[in-house]
Amino acid sequence: TQTVFPAPIDQINAELLATGRWEGELTHTKRDGTQVVVASRWSLQRDERGLPTAILETNNDITDHKQAEEAQLRLGAIVSSSDDAIISKTLEGIITSWNAGAQRIFGYAAEEAVGRPITILIPSDRQDEESQIIERLRRGKSVHHFETVRVRKDGQQIDVSLTISPIKDANGQIIGVSKIARDITDRKRAAEALRRAEADLAHVSRATTMGELTASLAHEVNQPITAAVTNANTCVRWLAGDTPNIEEARDAAIRSAKDGTRAAEIISRIRLLFKKGITERELVDVNEVIREMFVLLRGEATRYSVSIRTDLATDLPQLMADRVQLQQVMLNLIMNSIDAMKDVEGTRELTIKSQRAENEQLLMSVTDSGVGLPPQQAGDIFNAFFTTKLQGTGLGLSISRSIIESHGGRLWAADNPPRGASFCFTLPTKVEAPE
Repeated sequence: TQTVFPAPIDQINAELLATGRWEGELTHTKRDGTQVVVASRWSLQRDERGLPTAILETNNDITDHKQAEEAQLRLGAIVSSSDDAIISKTLEGIITSWNAGAQRIFGYAAEEAVGRPITILIPSDRQDEESQIIERLRRGKSVHHFETVRVRKDGQQIDVSLTISPIKDANGQIIGVSKIARDITDRKRAAEALRRAEADLAHVSRATTMGELTASLAHEVNQPITAAVTNANTCVRWLAGDTPNIEEARDAAIRSAKDGTRAAEIISRIRLLFKKGITERELVDVNEVIREMFVLLRGEATRYSVSIRTDLATDLPQLMADRVQLQQVMLNLIMNSIDAMKDVEGTRELTIKSQRAENEQLLMSVTDSGVGLPPQQAGDIFNAFFTTKLQGTGLGLSISRSIIESHGGRLWAADNPPRGASFCFTLPTKVEAPE
């Protein structure tokens, strides 16, 4: 065993001879390399003539205490230097400790914050969060990465991510709460800016696609309007005769109103796709989305002699989704399939299918009998700006995949022997609530 003394041994012996006692900490290193720290007390024993005869040494193993002390010092250094706010409080919500990171984020100095209720940091419309957090901790659960809003000393509201854990005594009883708060305001702003940029890009892609459909859409809108005008004229003729036929006139007026409503619905769908900005998620019937896009695109399909068949499951649950974004995905996939069949010989068939899948998901597919996936480039079709079209932007499939993934789903493509391709995507029927 090797021993490290806190001072040169000659100095220790001199003190022992002069005072008759010495106290200090010794570090013993065992043969296996482990270290033991002891609090050592030496007492000098003398004979009747006053000459030193022996040293009485008592040692107390303080290794665990020293390690705990060092760990506490390290932890203290981490807490004091952390950019995050590290705060402790009682179960009653009274702040008991406050680091420099907390001062930087919230604006209060430690002497201003300690002893005050934690609710000084919580906006008035979120005060119930504190009791909910405490109740969760009492049930033995921690809170990880809870994103919320808090208030600085100057009244400015900031976005924060909270990680909250219980503080327990030696008996395992919860006696307080430890909270780490990270300012994520800049991150949230950047994410919002990215969302807006993505929404703008998606809008450009939708507008470009809709521009390609001008002739078909004009025909689709023109048809019910023409029918409405015809029925309106018929109504007028039935009323203008010497003996007005009220029954026939009413039937013609009803048909005219229905045709007008159909035209208005088509125009409304077109306007929705042209709408710019970020839209909110709502409960959506995916079959309804498919039918809406079928109505808009059947003119384009007829133009290229493409027959569209739908096979839609009837028992599908509604999804929490962005309707416009799902419409855009279906628009892109159906348009791509029609485009892939423009120049093929023989039957041109497009099948749109919806069904339940495993793991509480829905599966939608668009299958065509076109030219199939590009050889050696099948893995590139979802890359931004990759296109096989002369006038294509190369954004449609890339944006579609981003939309589906943002909804927690997956979009992929596969060859459809003997010819054609299938584009499939899944969407979860349940959205997990954040902790």
